[in-house]
Amino acid sequence: MKPHPIVVGADGTEHSKTAVRWAAREAHRRGLPLRVTHVFDWEWHEARYDMSNSYFDEARKHAEGVTATAVYEARGAALEVDVEGDPLVGHAAARLLSEADDAELMVLGSRGRGGFASLLLGSVSQRVATHAGCSVVVVRGRGGDLTEGPVAVGLDESQTAEKVLEVAFAEASGRGSRLSVIRGRAPVGYVNGDVELPEPSAEERARVEAQLTPWRGKFPDVPIDVVLVHDGAAAALVDASTRAQLVVVGSRGRGTITGAVLGSVGLQLLHHADCPVYIVR
Repeated sequence: MKPHPIVVGADGTEHSKTAVRWAAREAHRRGLPLRVTHVFDWEWHEARYDMSNSYFDEARKHAEGVTATAVYEARGAALEVDVEGDPLVGHAAARLLSEADDAELMVLGSRGRGGFASLLLGSVSQRVATHAGCSVVVVRGRGGDLTEGPVAVGLDESQTAEKVLEVAFAEASGRGSRLSVIRGRAPVGYVNGDVELPEPSAEERARVEAQLTPWRGKFPDVPIDVVLVHDGAAAALVDASTRAQLVVVGSRGRGTITGAVLGSVGLQLLHHADCPVYIVR
């Protein structure tokens, strides 16, 4: 059985090209195929009077060009990766969400062609990142060509914590990097500096070490830094992203409303992180 591919959305922008290169290197590291997808939105109401279908033909030709260029970009980033390109017709977010159902990982750029300059995250990337059925990486901030700095991971005691740690350790091991484990300690409603919080207790440090012990054994090659901070998790991880090459978080944390797909920490990172953000599902 053919393994599930890594799927990357391409639209020809520089943000998209950076995402394609990141996805190609990740596919090579994992030994997975890469599927490059460009969705072109063909609206019938715009073309219904064009009996020759020239509008559709031109749109498809453009989509095939964008896809071919992205495939070329992917092969340039990872020569041995098994890559295929596929232009699709439809609304971008809806089609990418459908593609995610059969993907090991979905990779997106932070901004698309239709974004306003003032927006920090494109609407398609946000919708896919918050609703996809698979894990999603949004390549943003300093970009996807980073090779220096640690992998940072947000640690809590939620039901998804073990899966998040598994991904974070594997990513750090595959990159030959350190892993920075960050635990935010601020209570709900805390504003940085408004009260003096006590230093982490020995009991709290022991709980964190207990979570990490099995993974230290599975990934003995990964050096670890444990950081317990007074800030909330989102603020601490955004700060860590300025030095990291990747930030890994769960799709839902302890405080997430039932039924929500992505918690507030993940949303903050998608808008403000300075490196690629890996949302684990």
